[in-house]
Amino acid sequence: MDVHPWSAELEDIFVNQRPRLRCVAARVLGNTDQADDVLQDAYLKISEATTLFEMKQPISYVSRVVRNLAIDRCRRSAFESTLFAKEEEGDNASCASHSPEVIAIDRQSLAQVVDALDELPERTRRAFELYRSGSHTQREVAQLLGVSTTSVNFMIRDALTHCRLSLRGTSLPGR
Repeated sequence: MDVHPWSAELEDIFVNQRPRLRCVAARVLGNTDQADDVLQDAYLKISEATTLFEMKQPISYVSRVVRNLAIDRCRRSAFESTLFAKEEEGDNASCASHSPEVIAIDRQSLAQVVDALDELPERTRRAFELYRSGSHTQREVAQLLGVSTTSVNFMIRDALTHCRLSLRGTSLPGR
């Protein structure tokens, strides 16, 4: 593995500016635990960059990457909340209110999601299952699958999109 000439500077920025970078992420996320995850993702994303470029203001660049990843995480969380809102509402409903029709529709929706997950590439399905059902962080999933956290993020996004489209009765192009 080649070491980029700016890797030492990058490490210095992440070590010395950590409180500032954490605040940048926490302001967007409203959560310091998630901010730490974003900092890790930012470090990995920047350090895994395959192209070299000259950073005129490295601290500003790193801050921008942290902010953008925090925004992406917020958007993803909002999307997942919307996607699974009906599922969570079902947890609070009393069993007596479920008519046979509602139960049949729920079972049909679940079967559609299972079928949609079966249509996904194995690694994408596995990443999604580990993250959503296995309660693993994206970083842990990346380590288990031997891929980058960015790849895991995309796999989870793709799986959610495919499930959502399946529930709507549409599919992704090429499926």
